[in-house]
Amino acid sequence: MNKATANTAETIEFPTFDAARTTEQFRAFTKQSVEQSKEAYAKFKSGVETAQKAFESTFETARNAGTEISLKSIAAARANTEAGFSHLEALAKARTFSEIIELQTSYFRKAAESVAEQAKEFQSLTQKAAADVSKPMKDAFDTTLAELKFA
Repeated sequence: MNKATANTAETIEFPTFDAARTTEQFRAFTKQSVEQSKEAYAKFKSGVETAQKAFESTFETARNAGTEISLKSIAAARANTEAGFSHLEALAKARTFSEIIELQTSYFRKAAESVAEQAKEFQSLTQKAAADVSKPMKDAFDTTLAELKFA
C-alpha cells in the first residue's frame, strides 16, 4: 500500500450505529402515530354517533309522517265512502229520471272537488314529510362538512 492509499483509509470513517438514538426516534414516531390514530378514531366515532342520531331521527320522522299520511288516507276513504253511500240512498229515493240525472251530476261534481282537495292535501302532506325526513340527514351532513373544513 502506498502512502496516499494509507492516508485515505485512515481518514474514511464509517458512521457508528447509535441504537439508543434510533430507539428514541422510533418511540417518538410510534407515539406520534398512536396519538394521530386516537384523534382519527375520536373524529370517526363522533361522526358515526352523529350519523346514528341522524338516522334515528330520520326513521322516527319517517314513521310519524307515514302514520300521518295513513290517517289522512283513512279519513279520505271514509269521507268518500260516506259520500258514496249517501249518494246511493239519494238515488234510491229518486222518483224521476231527471232527478237521478241531477243527483248523478251533483255527486260527480262534488266528488271531483273532493278528490282535487284531497290531492292538494296529500301533496302538501308529502312535501312536508319529505322535507322533515331529509332534514336530520342534511343537518348531519352539513355539520360533518363544516367540521372537515376546519380540520
